Amino acid sequence: MLFQVQMDVRLPPAMPESQAAELKKVEKERAQALQAAGKWRHLWRIAGRYANVSIFDVADVDELHALVSTLPLFPYMEIQVTPLCRHPSSIQAGDR
Repeated sequence: MLFQVQMDVRLPPAMPESQAAELKKVEKERAQALQAAGKWRHLWRIAGRYANVSIFDVADVDELHALVSTLPLFPYMEIQVTPLCRHPSSIQAGDR
């Protein structure tokens, strides 16, 4: 099942830069691992914001929650989830 997930990150202003840098480093590693596994199909930055729009390909909402909650920045995110389904006019074979 495909889900569009928008993640807005809000790090505390008082967080030390070294801690923020380490969180971002391990976040990148985790995001890339999920992409390599085929679970995080697309990842786009929203211009001008510390936010992204992503497409996840998972079995159900429970798997989505389990994956997203493993992200190191998860405690600092506001997340919006939209389930997606195949559009009948789509010509993309990889859509579901």
